[in-house]
Amino acid sequence: MPPPENRSDGTDPVVDETAPSRHPQSSILEDHFGEEVAARYDDDDSERFRSEAIDPTVEFLASYCAGGKALEFGIGTGRIALPLSLRGIEVTGIDLSRAMVARLESKPGGDQIESIIGDFSATQAEGRFDLVYLVFNTIMNLTSQRRQVDCFKNAAAHLEPGGHFVVEVMVPALRRLPPGQTIHPFEVSDAHWGLDEYDTVRQGLVSHHLQETEEGLVRSSVPFRYVWPSEMDLMAELAGLSLVGRWADWNRDPFTEHSTAHVSVWRIVS
Repeated sequence: MPPPENRSDGTDPVVDETAPSRHPQSSILEDHFGEEVAARYDDDDSERFRSEAIDPTVEFLASYCAGGKALEFGIGTGRIALPLSLRGIEVTGIDLSRAMVARLESKPGGDQIESIIGDFSATQAEGRFDLVYLVFNTIMNLTSQRRQVDCFKNAAAHLEPGGHFVVEVMVPALRRLPPGQTIHPFEVSDAHWGLDEYDTVRQGLVSHHLQETEEGLVRSSVPFRYVWPSEMDLMAELAGLSLVGRWADWNRDPFTEHSTAHVSVWRIVS
């Protein structure tokens, strides 16, 4: 759900871990994707909204649950869930933001997707799934290592025997930081200025944005927690998952030391 620039500060909000209804009351303290963000989220003209990005993502995910059931952590406005649903896959989603989910449910086909409001590191959906997936750096919305581990455990708890958990996330870009600096400008354009502020002690990162809109210049800052590929493999092992493969992108290009992101697949251990 979040833009790739959005990260974490290592804080840990309070979570209501009671069994959810379709739209239960959340006790999580902060939702950085409220109505103001949701209202313009789908207007983004970045590459992630183009068919060249969406089509290979959907094709990749569908290969792990053809004709089956999929659960998306951080479903947002349905950028991936809706086209995946059109492939004949029964899609359920969990998301903290009521505003984002409302956008999803208002779209054609949105009423075919069950949406649950909650923290995807703890919230349970009914039934078991062939695939659980989490795209576009959303795992970094979880602002502590403990909650990221909980996310893997929650994914494993939802999987059918032999099911798969798929995560798309950036590789932390610490090599881009000159010695002694903590801020990296990731985008400077006429309409958007973006700065990533790293906290290398706590694996925290805050993305600062200045966005030109019709209403004027909008400033926002969102905290996240970056996570390493090897760290995620250990999280998976703790959850009873084993690595199937890791690629640089949804086209299954090789993952190398130069890759800036990865798509990783883990399988539930029988």
